[in-house]
Amino acid sequence: MILQRSIQDIVSVTGVGLHSGCRVKLTLKPALVDKGITFVRTDLPNQPAIKCHPFLVNDTRLSTTLVDDQNVRVGTVEHILSAFACYGIDNIIVELSAAEIPIMDGSSNSFLYLLNQANIIEQSKKKKYIKILKPLEVVDDDKYIKIAPYDGFKIKLSLSYSHPLFENGNSEYEIDFANSSYITEISRARTFAFMYEIENIRKNGLGLGGNLNNAVVLDDDTVINPGGLRFSNEFVRHKILDAIGDFYVSGHQIIGSIDGFKSGHAINNKLLRKILNTPDAWEYVTFDNEEQVPSCFTYVA
Repeated sequence: MILQRSIQDIVSVTGVGLHSGCRVKLTLKPALVDKGITFVRTDLPNQPAIKCHPFLVNDTRLSTTLVDDQNVRVGTVEHILSAFACYGIDNIIVELSAAEIPIMDGSSNSFLYLLNQANIIEQSKKKKYIKILKPLEVVDDDKYIKIAPYDGFKIKLSLSYSHPLFENGNSEYEIDFANSSYITEISRARTFAFMYEIENIRKNGLGLGGNLNNAVVLDDDTVINPGGLRFSNEFVRHKILDAIGDFYVSGHQIIGSIDGFKSGHAINNKLLRKILNTPDAWEYVTFDNEEQVPSCFTYVA
């Protein structure tokens, strides 16, 4: 049978929060079956825990932030959740010494490395997937994000920016994980920002930890990072990385296809909530053997 996954060993890393600018220690710990993904704020009295859940996403300004009913926050969860989705991590404890996941290099690659260091293990109960049974869509002005039934997992996103680097097909990308690797094609894509936005972002108390080591920055014509881009279409690949993390707030991998235009954290979460609020649009499925599982979800532990 296809089993739930956690990690065997405790691992830690220290970094900086992209928006808070605060130094933060992050520690990953094993969790028992059916416990899901839990964030623990070790810097606060009684070390409150927040269970990862779509209806706790209450701040989507340039990131995805969980906020519980006591106003305990865990910010910028999308990149680490994207890494959890890659390896199919069902149960894990994420301890934090501040209010935000460290940004690392602006991609999810460092979190994949951490998970490998922690030794991924299979557990004693069946893994549950969310299988999409009928199409759903959320539209917001000219933006949209939609999901449809598909025997696997694929995602297509399109961006719309008036900038030379978004021309020549670099604004659209589709990836089917049955024949493409998240690790090589998506995980290294970094978050990005435009120079003209940065002053206003910081006036709003965001982006305080951002620099050329953890974000791609564009001026009017090009990228100002000395190393340039990792992919010619790194921007849309990063949006796919984000979307995978945003949908993994559900704690389950999705069997279906996603298609979005100018989509972002807020509209991604609206669609995820709409899915969960439409009982006939999805179901939990488990698999008794690997032959039944869509090939995009067959991992090496």
